[in-house]
Amino acid sequence: MTLAASRLEKLPRSVYVVLALALAALAVFPFVATDFYIQMVARMMILGIFAMSLDLLQGVTGLVSLGHAAYFGLAGYTLAFVMPQDHAASLWWTLPVAVGASALAALVIGFVVVRTQGIYFIMVTLAFAQMVFYLFFDNKVLGGSDGLYINFKPDAGLFDLEDKRVFYWFTLAVLLLVYGFLRRLLFSPFGRALAGIRVNEHRMRAMGFGTFGYKLSAFTLAGALAGLAGYLWGAQTGFVNPELMGFHMSAHAIMMVILGGMGNFAGAVVGAFAFEYLLHLFKDLPTVGGFDAGKHWQLWMGLFIVLVVTFAPRGLLGALDRLLGGFASRQTRKNENVETGGEGLAHE
Repeated sequence: MTLAASRLEKLPRSVYVVLALALAALAVFPFVATDFYIQMVARMMILGIFAMSLDLLQGVTGLVSLGHAAYFGLAGYTLAFVMPQDHAASLWWTLPVAVGASALAALVIGFVVVRTQGIYFIMVTLAFAQMVFYLFFDNKVLGGSDGLYINFKPDAGLFDLEDKRVFYWFTLAVLLLVYGFLRRLLFSPFGRALAGIRVNEHRMRAMGFGTFGYKLSAFTLAGALAGLAGYLWGAQTGFVNPELMGFHMSAHAIMMVILGGMGNFAGAVVGAFAFEYLLHLFKDLPTVGGFDAGKHWQLWMGLFIVLVVTFAPRGLLGALDRLLGGFASRQTRKNENVETGGEGLAHE
């Protein structure tokens, strides 16, 4: 890629129409769905926020982190620590505290890891995340391998988050705010500098950009947004454990971003929804001839991702862009031909 702009940054209007229809369906979903599916889709939206935070690093800045789940889990644990056992604490101070804890951890770890590049960056992020994982896994004071329970959802005052539908719409509002913020950031001078760093960091440095500061800022912001998702996850499930910080959680986030398509934050959300849906679909596969297909859901998920990367390298959003964009282009050319033919007839 020679251009700073990702091929998915700008999409045809037809794709945005499809995304707007999907958003409208999400808004009315609680009116027609049962509590089980409302919670499942709310969980998909939380993972969508988590995937968008990683896309800021991976799709925009070109930094592939294998330890991004550490900030996701830290915010969930922070909520568990600050939430009293006998009553709910306020959303309006527990949320900033949890997100701030993840941002601070990302700032400290990022100060070291953004000095590295390529495979070294990947391995150092993984090493830090594993240290955080085992810090909680082996320490009974921090909950150990059993994790911690969160007995109450945060008290928002104006609305009741204990109501599953209210929590769903609150999560949807947060998802939209994060998407709007990141899209605005993407086309700001800061976002253009991050895109330039992804394409050629040496050239950006030669042009006078302090790339270390830009990358550290992106790393910290991505950690804070991952913490926002982790806070919502802990509030919804009422439980946190070290698995939320583990390698598998970070790898799942990478697969969500790749599956949806990197470079447009809507792609990360599409990838999160697709990943979670396929996960449930593959886990429910029946046993055939003594072979438990559902138990080996990772095999089918891996095959599906290989097919997507092979036949739709820009992910599901890229495939939709090619499908609808190609149709729009053909329609435009057809209309131009009709207009040209009409002028010819008029001259005759």
